[in-house]
Amino acid sequence: MLVLTCPYCGVAAEETELHAGGEAHLKRFGPGASDEDFTGYLFGRENPKGVHFERWLHANGCGKWFHAARCTATLELFGTYSAQLTEPPEPIRKAISAKRPGWRWREFS
Repeated sequence: MLVLTCPYCGVAAEETELHAGGEAHLKRFGPGASDEDFTGYLFGRENPKGVHFERWLHANGCGKWFHAARCTATLELFGTYSAQLTEPPEPIRKAISAKRPGWRWREFS
């Protein structure tokens, strides 16, 4: 079972207490966006085998959204962090790089 620690309330919660919200760090488009931009936002998602950044809701706890970095192949968790951050914090990027040499953070657009 996947256990994630909410960065807001500090509770280590099993995935049954959380709600997955899909890929994190997506650029959202507002009014006036082109059809191509909006189509890409709705349907263009990463589905990697390996390191992935996801949104999670602490549904049965504090009710706040947060981000998690994990490996989709092994379920290895690298850490959780605030959903207000636009990129993973340095300690999480270092943890990933330590276990996955050559891995680099890429900006999402």
